[in-house]
Amino acid sequence: MSEMASTIEMEVELKSSANQIWEALKNLTTLFPKAMPHIYKSIEVLEGDGQSVGSIRLVKIHSGIPEISSKKVKLEKVDEANKSVEYTVIGGDLLHYFKIFKWKTMVSSKGDGSVVKWSCNYDKVNEDFPNSNIVKEFTIKKFKELDAYLLKAN
Repeated sequence: MSEMASTIEMEVELKSSANQIWEALKNLTTLFPKAMPHIYKSIEVLEGDGQSVGSIRLVKIHSGIPEISSKKVKLEKVDEANKSVEYTVIGGDLLHYFKIFKWKTMVSSKGDGSVVKWSCNYDKVNEDFPNSNIVKEFTIKKFKELDAYLLKAN
């Protein structure tokens, strides 16, 4: 069986401005558990400040992707000018299913709202699980819920 990395790409249009989404992504350690408590149990900064390159966070989730309740992620790249961040999973349940799991989130303006482009590179341990559509649907749902929370907060 050949080793093959795969990519998921998606785009979601949101009503919140690109700046609002970008600020939310920078402050996700405290914001995500408040905005989506049914998804996020907690997000804890283990190393760094949570916003700069090299920071490591432990993310504990209730649900979304079956069998995955935690992931340890490292912030690899922050590009303020282009409103983009890149992460690599370095620990937690996610690594039972993926040898490699990295993603990039980029926010841009669209009219009064914004567009989030999300791409993920991964290499599964087992071809059968999880279905990449689950990852995609979970991510879209997460951004739409974040958008709804920000719209209510303003």
